[in-house]
Amino acid sequence: MKLLKQFIEKSRAGYVRLIPEQPEDMWHIYNLIQKEDQLEASTVRGVKSETSTGSVSTDRIRLKLTISIEDVFFDVQAGALRINGRNIAENKFVGFGQYHTLDLEMNQPFTLSKPEWDLISLQRIKDACDITRQADVAAVTMQEGLAVICLLTQYMTVVRQKIEVPIPRKRRGSTTNYEKGVQRFYEQIYRGIKQHIDFSVVKVVILGSPGFVRDQFFEYMMAQAAKAEDKTTLENKAKFVLVHTSSGHKGALEEVMRDPQIKARLADTKAAQEVKAIDSFYQMLNNNPDRAFYGYADVRKAADNGAIGTLLVTDELFRAADIPTRKKFVQLVEDSQATNAEVLVFSSLHVSGEQLNQLTGVAAILNFPLIIDSDAEASDDESDGDKDPLTPLSG
Repeated sequence: MKLLKQFIEKSRAGYVRLIPEQPEDMWHIYNLIQKEDQLEASTVRGVKSETSTGSVSTDRIRLKLTISIEDVFFDVQAGALRINGRNIAENKFVGFGQYHTLDLEMNQPFTLSKPEWDLISLQRIKDACDITRQADVAAVTMQEGLAVICLLTQYMTVVRQKIEVPIPRKRRGSTTNYEKGVQRFYEQIYRGIKQHIDFSVVKVVILGSPGFVRDQFFEYMMAQAAKAEDKTTLENKAKFVLVHTSSGHKGALEEVMRDPQIKARLADTKAAQEVKAIDSFYQMLNNNPDRAFYGYADVRKAADNGAIGTLLVTDELFRAADIPTRKKFVQLVEDSQATNAEVLVFSSLHVSGEQLNQLTGVAAILNFPLIIDSDAEASDDESDGDKDPLTPLSG
């Protein structure tokens, strides 16, 4: 996704102008849009016209409309996003208040306005527009004189840099020029890795090549990192995986991804992190239930006590049509982050997200045991006439 413009006032009202560039972006947009938001986009609409003879014809014309959103439909398989609402801007062809359905298109800009932009929505835009925040995996394919540095997301492979360095041939009796050429080549790859790969996000870096180019480069890079005291590269040495490829071109990555060993190594991506977090929660629930809460009521109490170590929440909760419901979960995230809790927003399209939805969509692993007298508090809730519908875990 590309962010063209963003204007958010102090009151948090404002708009963003975006261009979806890949199927995954439609999922992000679906999670951004709420009922009563305003959407401006280009669309095609059939317009009837009557000729002087009285005959009626319908022409399909492209025009720009602004609607107040009422319904949103997302087709996961097709990656299609349809938004229905009433026209709120004067238009020659569509009357004020008339219904229209906008089909968002790839590579076509749109403007989304909200009365209030919360941190969840703003963070989603930031993540969707920053390719380095999406990419769990990086890869460098190489052969003598050619290297390609890529970032891999769930849906695409993005080439960040292509390196081409002429390397002189070895000559009988002297390899000086050849060795200097190789060193220049390796130096550029090393520089490119430091520039394009964020080790705080990337879990695996694949180095692929025919022959022994990858091994020789890896040895060179580690020697240079030690010499320059490059702690980032040295501390992430274990993330590098050296594999054989038939060439140094980007297409060689297809071979790598089919390798069962690489598949296993690449399991530690964002989706796998979510699975790991769910497993940790269930393990804590079995072994130390006073440190594993689920359901909004109990998790909210844990947050109030500053006890949350990891907050698990599905993106589905932030799509709630009821604005107060959405706001209370946004506030829960903000309060948890204020006490340095790790917040994981699960995709409801993943198996782990489906599991979390079975636990009401929100759960927490606590830093320390917390005992809640649920019976007493349930009694208090009843007397207040505001009993929380979620079943507390502790009792």
